[in-house]
Amino acid sequence: MAARILIPTPLRAYTHGRTDLEVAAPTVGEAIRELTGRFPDLERHLLAESGELRSYVNLYLGDEDVRRLQGAATPLGENDTLTIVPSIAGGSAIDEAGAGTRLEPPEIARYSRHLILPEVGMEGQKRLKNASVLLIGAGGLGSPLGLYLAAAGVGRIGLVDFDRVDESNLQRQVLYGTRDVGRRKIEAATERLADVNPHVTIQPHETRLTSGNALGILADYDIVVDGTDNFPTRYLVNDACVLLGKPNVYGSIFRFEGQASVFWAGNGPCYRCLYPEPPPPGLVPSCAEGGVLGVLPGIVGAIQAIETVKLILGRGEPLIGRLLLFNALEMSFRQLKLRADPGCPVCGDNPTVRELIDYEQFCGLPAREESAGAGTGIITPVELKQRLDRGDKLVLIDVRSPEEWEICRLDQARLIPMGALASRMAELDSRDEIVFICKIGKRSAKAADLVRAAGFERARSLEGGLTAWSREIDPAMPVY
Repeated sequence: MAARILIPTPLRAYTHGRTDLEVAAPTVGEAIRELTGRFPDLERHLLAESGELRSYVNLYLGDEDVRRLQGAATPLGENDTLTIVPSIAGGSAIDEAGAGTRLEPPEIARYSRHLILPEVGMEGQKRLKNASVLLIGAGGLGSPLGLYLAAAGVGRIGLVDFDRVDESNLQRQVLYGTRDVGRRKIEAATERLADVNPHVTIQPHETRLTSGNALGILADYDIVVDGTDNFPTRYLVNDACVLLGKPNVYGSIFRFEGQASVFWAGNGPCYRCLYPEPPPPGLVPSCAEGGVLGVLPGIVGAIQAIETVKLILGRGEPLIGRLLLFNALEMSFRQLKLRADPGCPVCGDNPTVRELIDYEQFCGLPAREESAGAGTGIITPVELKQRLDRGDKLVLIDVRSPEEWEICRLDQARLIPMGALASRMAELDSRDEIVFICKIGKRSAKAADLVRAAGFERARSLEGGLTAWSREIDPAMPVY
């Protein structure tokens, strides 16, 4: 039987760039074995040591999760499509509009195109005015979300963010302009959204969302919209929404692909039903490391905004129990069915997660309190510059992509992209002192850990990456 396997972007580094391939196999399990036989580097990302599919990877046959079918024994038919879906970051949620709610004449003029829609009308617009929505993140996804929800007349919009506007944000974060570079995002976003619609209230929360403050912040809103860019916050938002009974409008983006869904325990699955565990640190790059098409968050964020408005109005079919996949290069949308997992640790029949936990630890990340320079695995830009000037024998390995390599590099370095490091480790000498380099130090730290585990005891990572090198050593080096 010839079946087609679709390879998602994060895993294509291990398939030599292949986006799909045909395999001749009677079952799902044998198809995966044939796939990993062709591409051995892919095996550790798909299968645990036991041979079972990793919990942060899902396989879909058509639009059905194979775990809900016969698992690895699920038969494959001629021309079936098997989709690998790894982790990447009904009814209304709002009470009926109160009898005392009214729209003022300026609001009626502003929302006139809504008011003549039978599905919205005066009552629907009053529901929007009464609603409160919390946006987690005011970045790529939060920008279109904030703009469209404010324009639609959502009465109270909360923003959670603690970052400042950087020039690299402007390629996709349409809430901000050049004059906002260096400003606090909360300040710039509040000002912009108030200008979009002075009839709505913008409530800023300039803080990092943590297990200590999440329940208190989320409890005050009807709907939570996840615009995060990291796994610890994504699992934190999910678990807090489940504990509070809030709908979680989910979106994620990577390079040219996006995902969207509505997770609402009690009405359908939660995020953990789809991904019980996060991928290991470093497997799925952030937008800063992997890149993202500037228009993509506009599309995914707009979809999240639509789903939020539908929940408020109680109209249409929300993406509850469905995962929407968007591929910009193919200009294609696909839907996969999701089901609540009775064994889910947070929303299942016998939940074990009854309070918020340490999500940094859960995702395998070091505690934030730890110094980035602690231990022997780090070398600072200043120390590296001093040692290079002294003529010390150091081997510099840049683990970024070839596209990033073309932007800027250290002259003494050579390129071995992170995805190829495991298969090219034989090119390195364990007797050498090796310094791994990337953009901000995350991938290089992962690379140093990987080779140290293989016996390269003198491997280190450039703290802060080339961004820190530009800031501390060579301001002429471009920052991207």
